[in-house]
Amino acid sequence: MPIPAEAFFLDRNTGIPLQAQLRRQIIAGVLEGRFRAGEKLPSSRHLATHLGVARVTVAQAFAELVATDYLTSRDRSGHFISDRIEPLPPTPDPSAAGPRFDWSTRIDGRFRATERTDRIAGWRGYRYPFVYGQADAALVDHTAWRDCAVRALGRREFIPLTSDLYGEDDPELIDYIARQILPRRGIRAGADRILLTLGAQNGLWLAAQVLLSPGRAAAIEDPCYPGLRQILAPTGARVTAVPVDADGLDPDRLPPGLAAVFTTASHQSPTGTAMPEPRRRALLDRALRDGFAVIEDDYEFEMSFAGSPSPALKARDDAGAVIHVGSFSKTVFPGLRLGYIVADPQVIREARALRALVLRHPPGVLQRTLAYYLSLGHYDAQMARMRVAYARRRAAMTEAMTAHGLIPAAETDRGGSSFWMRLPEGVVSARLAADLRTQDVLIEPGEPFFAHPPDGAGFCRLAYSSIPVERIPEGIARIARALKT
Repeated sequence: MPIPAEAFFLDRNTGIPLQAQLRRQIIAGVLEGRFRAGEKLPSSRHLATHLGVARVTVAQAFAELVATDYLTSRDRSGHFISDRIEPLPPTPDPSAAGPRFDWSTRIDGRFRATERTDRIAGWRGYRYPFVYGQADAALVDHTAWRDCAVRALGRREFIPLTSDLYGEDDPELIDYIARQILPRRGIRAGADRILLTLGAQNGLWLAAQVLLSPGRAAAIEDPCYPGLRQILAPTGARVTAVPVDADGLDPDRLPPGLAAVFTTASHQSPTGTAMPEPRRRALLDRALRDGFAVIEDDYEFEMSFAGSPSPALKARDDAGAVIHVGSFSKTVFPGLRLGYIVADPQVIREARALRALVLRHPPGVLQRTLAYYLSLGHYDAQMARMRVAYARRRAAMTEAMTAHGLIPAAETDRGGSSFWMRLPEGVVSARLAADLRTQDVLIEPGEPFFAHPPDGAGFCRLAYSSIPVERIPEGIARIARALKT
């Protein structure tokens, strides 16, 4: 890539000749590794204009650097960083030897303390990645997404999409969510009840910040989505982890005095079980009676390929006690980072004000691109591809696990993209995961899902959203062999 002229400056107050200053800056950039071999410098005319010097000053600096092998000159192409000079190894910061500002007295580490250490950033480098929530690029219509992005960047859209929306959202995207996405979950909501978020994680964070503070109490499922505990910890709220059973969260086990209850009623994370209708009604009745809000993380409803999905908890919410959190991360691709919350207008107004303090609104061009992707039918076509692919992968997983005597801890019949597994007695999930990584296999150990991590030592999650179906049998076979040893 070309080196911009803005990378250079001259100080006319130092007494050092301007040509020498320019040479030193180029040499320093090469030796420090900031300028890399093959990168093109600005033309002498352009750089001279930027620096406010005569062109001959730049030309002479370039000529001396060519003579000392820092630059190469190509006829009619310009000057480039040479490959004959090796960058120097990093040197310690000289200021480190002097007095340093003590940040430890200013930062309490409450956010860093919640960081997860179980995720593998380089998961694509493994041949058998049974990791959750990652995308299979083969299922995404790249051409369609690019076309929608080009449409969103067109001249007609440019002015409204590049303006500051002052906390508002793209009306076309909100309209499609209200008319097409939410009714599939049985939810009816106007624009005043919908707020866009940067994914479900951001939606859960907004809900937690609005509802919780030190001294207030919340309940979560155990096991649960690990990121939820990360979100709740900095609020200072008292958090109770309520064990789930074969029917998910039991409302009768909730403690008194709660301000909020977080649940994955339709597809419990990570077990995959669904909360039956009597429990849903009991949870909503108790929310109204005891005065706590219910935050519903509906993270995987589109993946119910093994039967019709049950209506969302929000669909039964006549009293308006439920905050519904949805996302496009699982269904379009994770890097999209767009989701939404559906709630009472009072909640939406407060959450919108909080969002405006942090990021105003999600990028307008991204919102409009997604709006086109949805409205032009690409989203539904992608969902159809994913359901077919996931059904095949789930069948392959079931067949391979049965052949090796591996039995899921929870029986589910709604599809999804993962299995929650109970490990044989004495097997420690984190240790198994570490051993399998040496065999090119990734699994998710159970410990991070539990409030008391050792409770998850006998569990793991095997997901199939990002592993090709033809690799599943061998991947399961390797897991089975590891379990035997």
